[in-house]
Amino acid sequence: MRVRVRYFALMREEIGTGEEERDVPDGTTAGALFDAVTAGRPRLEGMRPATMLMVNEAYAPADRPLADGDEVAFIPPVSGGGGGVASPPDAGPAPLVRPFLVTAEPLDPRRVEATVAHPAAGAVVTFTGAVRDHARGRVVVALDYEAYAPAAEKLLAQVGDEIREKWGIERVAVAHRTGYLVPGEASVVIAVASAHRGEAFAACQYAIERLKEIVPIWKKEHYADGAVWVGSEAEYRRETSP
Repeated sequence: MRVRVRYFALMREEIGTGEEERDVPDGTTAGALFDAVTAGRPRLEGMRPATMLMVNEAYAPADRPLADGDEVAFIPPVSGGGGGVASPPDAGPAPLVRPFLVTAEPLDPRRVEATVAHPAAGAVVTFTGAVRDHARGRVVVALDYEAYAPAAEKLLAQVGDEIREKWGIERVAVAHRTGYLVPGEASVVIAVASAHRGEAFAACQYAIERLKEIVPIWKKEHYADGAVWVGSEAEYRRETSP
């Protein structure tokens, strides 16, 4: 049978391609496919404890059997937006077409906010994560964001569902940038509207933390003297250090 394999961030660079098709024996599992792909690549083999697996844009266990035509993605540790900047209320343009969006276009916090605004909302909290010019004691000249976009949007919607279950909040929107961003540019915008401010603040904070845990988006930090994938590279070094 034949499956499509997707690679991202550090794995994509190490393998030299973002996707390929592979013929595998019937009964092959997602975990066995990972082992086959990384065999003879010590750097990638060392990432196995920190790499998650996706089958058809949904997280899957290593023992998940594959079927002909499946799309399998290997997910190095994900990373979310950087520091935040305040977003004061302001009248703005039309809302987003989709409330959970991964895009290469610049983000407008007002558009994200307009997606959730409602007369019944006593509070609208908007968080903007922006690229900062320093990290880990080094000067940052840019961040390069990469995403498994279809799966990322599904998981952003899942975060919205989790917020609905925890706080009963229906109006949540999240937009995340991809591509090359310089300091000061917005990398992620989250807007939450609810009847009361406490729940809106809590849900907004929950959303950014949850995004960093499960949404397949990666960032590469560029410095004057080099670059590193944040998350995947750190995990690789931790797992392979003596």
